[in-house]
Amino acid sequence: MTDPTPSNGQRTCLVIGLTGTIAAGKSTVAGLLEERGAIHCDADRLVHRLYDPGTPGFDRVVAEFGPDVVGPDGYVDRKALGAKVFGKPAEMAKLTRAMGSITDLIKSEIDRWRAELPPTGVAVMEAVNLMEPGYARWCDQTWLVGVDDDVARQRLIATRGMSAEEANQRLASMRPFEQRAPGADWAVKNNGTREDLAAAVYSELDRVVALHRCGNLPASVFEPWWQAMVAVARPLLKASGQKLADEV
Repeated sequence: MTDPTPSNGQRTCLVIGLTGTIAAGKSTVAGLLEERGAIHCDADRLVHRLYDPGTPGFDRVVAEFGPDVVGPDGYVDRKALGAKVFGKPAEMAKLTRAMGSITDLIKSEIDRWRAELPPTGVAVMEAVNLMEPGYARWCDQTWLVGVDDDVARQRLIATRGMSAEEANQRLASMRPFEQRAPGADWAVKNNGTREDLAAAVYSELDRVVALHRCGNLPASVFEPWWQAMVAVARPLLKASGQKLADEV
């Protein structure tokens, strides 16, 4: 687990791990934090580097899923690839193994923040799968954004052009907010307006930053939640092809 207080006694930047269910607005939260000066990394973008053209991950993905996943620009077409793996755990596990270690990549980014950003800095790691593989144990705070299913369904249909069936399929694939909330230091339901969300985000950010800067930020609640969860779910998580955070 990343230690926010190195051996030299100097505290590092504040690292917030941000996650949430589909259409909950976690990217909106990330944008709000960026507006307040936070450094932001979307883990999805890190993952894409693993199978850029010319990488071993690219070769493995193409070998596993066929040349039709390569778009006209020479990059893996994520939509075509997603159609082959979404809702198919065995295929998703193949993809995870073919890409390479997402876990190592995320940890190295957080370690870089710890080494390079000032103690007053704030960095945000946004990841759909932040909690289950244990990536949040490298963060000082875990923030979880949720939304009621009926609101999420409306958003998916209105903004992403999904059918009701497609939206329901996506929602059914998500781990419920209520199961993850006990492992989050801050859990918020985003059923209202952007203004409502911004007010909640800025209030919590101000509170957490003040505690961090005076050295009084409590230990995250994530670690005990994750240890209890992974004690039961490790075989299932490993079957998905993921490298867990305690294996780094």
